[in-house]
Amino acid sequence: MGSRYLFLTRHGEALPDQTALTGIGCRQSVQLGRRLKQVPFDAIYHGPHAKAEQTAKLIAAEIGNVPLHSVAAAGDYIPYVPTREELPDAALSSFLSQFNILERQRGAKLVRQAMEQFTGPTADDKDRYELLVTYNYLAGWLVNQAQGSPRWRWLTLDHANAALTIIRYSPERAPTLLVFNDMGHLPADLRWTGFPGEFQLLA
Repeated sequence: MGSRYLFLTRHGEALPDQTALTGIGCRQSVQLGRRLKQVPFDAIYHGPHAKAEQTAKLIAAEIGNVPLHSVAAAGDYIPYVPTREELPDAALSSFLSQFNILERQRGAKLVRQAMEQFTGPTADDKDRYELLVTYNYLAGWLVNQAQGSPRWRWLTLDHANAALTIIRYSPERAPTLLVFNDMGHLPADLRWTGFPGEFQLLA
């Protein structure tokens, strides 16, 4: 078995109606692609919505000849709904109450598929490099699981648009979080979009 290196990013900044990236989102995506140009990617996966697809295509244009795949499991959904007893904060419970039973069931199904497809060592003895262009919720869940944190903690992990996270899955070792929410490739005016406003004071 070989190691899987999962490069994980949230789509670039999107328009209010979510139909496409903003000009900032396009610039963010290009900058991330330039940063990743030297990585020997085997594949790029992205969620089915336009903002993720557009981000992936802009990144791929900078990287070069890498196969692009639209995958439902890379989409925007609730990966896990904790019980009220699990949550230390009533505000988190209130946030989750907006999602109906069908959305919760869909999320549970898709997150199982995501874990099967994007995590764990490779089946052969070759290392594999994959880029996953996804959304805030799934990104938080994958980091949560790599760290072995309580499952409800995915709710407290925010990812900036076009920031970079890298997780390594090696045989006979626990997953390793190598990089988290790194915006070093973005100039100051492109950082922290998609993040709660109070944290943008760090820009």
